[in-house]
Parts: sequence; structure tokens; C-alpha cells
Amino acid sequence: MKELFPKQHVMGFGFSLLLTIIALAVVKFDMSYNIAFAILLVTALAQATVQLVLFMHIGESEDKKTLYTTILYSVFVAVVTILGTLFAMIWGY
Repeated sequence: MKELFPKQHVMGFGFSLLLTIIALAVVKFDMSYNIAFAILLVTALAQATVQLVLFMHIGESEDKKTLYTTILYSVFVAVVTILGTLFAMIWGY
């Protein structure tokens, strides 16, 4: 019966819920911009790590090189998309 309990998924859900509550508290308690930005950045990175490790099982695959290459490519596409959006929408080019 113990092996049927989805321990990793419950832990992932708990960590995700905790990180979401922390991020919500940062927004709700009107902190200074720099402190709030730092806390939100750390919680976002922790949230992404929890999702990758506990739900997507990133460490369980034999072919880790392909997984990490895919993650790096995804980060690259996200950064280019964000910078392109800022470039066009805020900076006016």
C-alpha cells in the first residue's frame, strides 16, 4: 500500500502551494520594489525546480543531456521572447 501513495506528487503540491502563498504574501504586504522582486525571483526559480524535479521527473531519465539541452533551449526562447516584447512594447522600437 505504501508504494501506491504518490508521495512525490503530494510533496510537489505542498511545495508549490507554499511557494505560491509566499509570492502572494509578497504582493499583499507592499514591500519595497527590490526586496519584493528578489523574493519573487527566488520563489519563481524554486517553483520551476519543484515542477521539473517532482512532476516532470527530470532526474529519472537515462538521457540527461537531451533533457538539459531542451531546458536550456526553452530558457533561451523565453528570454528572447521577453526581451523582444520589452524591446517592442516598452522601449518603442
